[in-house]
Amino acid sequence: MKNKVATLIVGFALSASICLLLLGAFYFAWSLTFDIKDVGKIPERSSVYDMDGKIYSRLRGENRILIEPGKISPSFKLALLAREDSRFYRHRGIDLVGIVRAFSRDVVHLRVREGGSTITQQLARNSFPLGGRNLGRKMLEAFVALRLEASYSKEQILEFYANRIYFGSGVYGLETASQTYFGKPSVDLTLSEAALLAGLIRSPNRYSPRTNMEGAIAQRDDVLNRMAELKLISSAQATSAEKASVHLANRRSTTAQENYAMDAIYRELQGLVSQDAIDSGGLRIYTSLDPELQRTAELATDNVLTQVENKTGYKHPKKSDFTEQARAAEEQTRYLQGAVITIDNRTGAIRALVGGRDYQDSKYNRALQAYRQVGSTFKPFVYAAAFERGMMPGTGIDDSALRHQEISAAPDWNPDNSDGQNHGVLPARNGLIFSRNTMTIRVGELATLDRVISLGQSAGFARTIPRVPASYLGAFESDLKDVTAAYSAFAAQGQRKEPYLIERVDDVDGNIIYQAHPNHKEAMSPAIAWMIAQTVRGVIEHGTAASAKSLGLTRYAGGKTGTTDDFKDAWFVGFTNSLTCGVWVGFDQPQTIQERGYGATLALPIWVKVMEKASRQKYPDGPFPAPEPLVHVRLCSVSNRLATDACAAAGDSYDIMLPQSIVPAQYCPVHVGRQLGDTDGSREQRGASEDFTSHLLRSLRHLFGG
Repeated sequence: MKNKVATLIVGFALSASICLLLLGAFYFAWSLTFDIKDVGKIPERSSVYDMDGKIYSRLRGENRILIEPGKISPSFKLALLAREDSRFYRHRGIDLVGIVRAFSRDVVHLRVREGGSTITQQLARNSFPLGGRNLGRKMLEAFVALRLEASYSKEQILEFYANRIYFGSGVYGLETASQTYFGKPSVDLTLSEAALLAGLIRSPNRYSPRTNMEGAIAQRDDVLNRMAELKLISSAQATSAEKASVHLANRRSTTAQENYAMDAIYRELQGLVSQDAIDSGGLRIYTSLDPELQRTAELATDNVLTQVENKTGYKHPKKSDFTEQARAAEEQTRYLQGAVITIDNRTGAIRALVGGRDYQDSKYNRALQAYRQVGSTFKPFVYAAAFERGMMPGTGIDDSALRHQEISAAPDWNPDNSDGQNHGVLPARNGLIFSRNTMTIRVGELATLDRVISLGQSAGFARTIPRVPASYLGAFESDLKDVTAAYSAFAAQGQRKEPYLIERVDDVDGNIIYQAHPNHKEAMSPAIAWMIAQTVRGVIEHGTAASAKSLGLTRYAGGKTGTTDDFKDAWFVGFTNSLTCGVWVGFDQPQTIQERGYGATLALPIWVKVMEKASRQKYPDGPFPAPEPLVHVRLCSVSNRLATDACAAAGDSYDIMLPQSIVPAQYCPVHVGRQLGDTDGSREQRGASEDFTSHLLRSLRHLFGG
């Protein structure tokens, strides 16, 4: 009988051993299906850097910044060991003492109450999909932990684990938690701060210091006491750390900024790299953004428009009346909006982008997505086309009302000037400086509609410009980015550079996977671009934007106002040598903003604030450099040729500095006279050219007076 019992016992033990071996073999084989190298591939948000290579923000995804190798905080390491695994350096991934203790308690309570997991086991669980909270998962976890210990050093395991910990409030990893909660790198954590973070690990949302400071401090003190008990720190150090006050950072420096610029960066990135690369994270995205200028543009837009809303008699809904419920519902808003773009003329780099007053209210990006009537902002391109055909800044142009059938393509079209006045023949430059509609139409007719449209599209001003005379006055739509980029050509000697936000993208291994090579083209000749820049300088000096000086402008700049019919859109686009800034103001659903809501009233104040804040070291200004030697000449305002003494006697001559390539070669054939230094030979030369110019001169007299 005794032998029979002994045999049964031995048989049972043998069977149990075989079962355990088979079970172990099964879970060991299962553990081999996981690639241990993946433990080091920790999901990280892609980082976005500004123009100076400093961190600006991060893309969507897990809010995590990885600790640099070998840079884990010593204080946090000790706090972590005390909190989670005091025998970490004495086991090889599995702590049998801890497992037995935890298993016995689980059996007593008939459910999993205590894990007994080592840091290595927790790393295995955090790194791989091992299944639910059950005994099978624990077996698999143990074998994966053994493989981790065989593959990595203890220090590497600690760093991997610290990078994967969830610290509550959407924060992953020690470095992210340190910067989020304390505004400092994790290597600089104090003992008190390190213990507090270690105390969050088991219940991060419950003990987050942002929502439960009392609970967080209690957990910190538990960790400090445990550290002292294990002789990891002295009792005096623990007491001192318990007395230390906790100072949370005022802002979450690692949380991705949600603004129109970041939204635009993400959209541009989608066209440059694969969506898989974006979703995998870890990219280093180097952008053209100037964070100081970006903040200035955001504040200026909202502050100036808030002042407009607070003026007596303002009749529209105000941003301050916008409710939280409306914020969640509206793609476009009912209150007054604005948009700003600044472009570096030298490269095409976008330095600031504001698509509206509040990204939380509306994701609709008015700088890139809104197509609005451009109004008078198109006029400089009309004059540029005319300059290319031989018109000069001092050419006499009639400002009187349009005559019936004067414009053959629109015989009944007769728009007047915005002030309702007409002033007879004026220098062409005045038509642009003071935004005279009747003069601009006649200048456009001189240039021809085809040439005006061709130049406008060459500069990228709009995707489509209708072939109708109303286009001279900007009776078509474009977006702020294209309008601003087109204006940058005036300050860049006629070169229109494609605007961009992303300079370079590196992958997680530091390999360059995208490098910007922006396209550029000659939108107009350098000489013509310089002449327009010189002319629109007058817009700010004494024209429609003369109020810029009283608004605080001290920079040397040129620009143009724009206002559409019924004051539905207000524009100002202007530039210095190095920076072009475009501003638009209006409602998402076009309507009159206010009576006399001109571009100079609504958009110009925003522009001045942005341009004045722009660093003079980064964005110098000064007189626009001539692209070639300048020549002082006296011209006739009627013929656009070199003036004779008869031109002067008739009061039709003026002095001007011109690029030498566009200085006329002939003298005026309209006024009979003799230029200083004139000879019989030169007079014969003029006679030979008279047939060539007579038709143009008759057209000038018919169209423009004089």
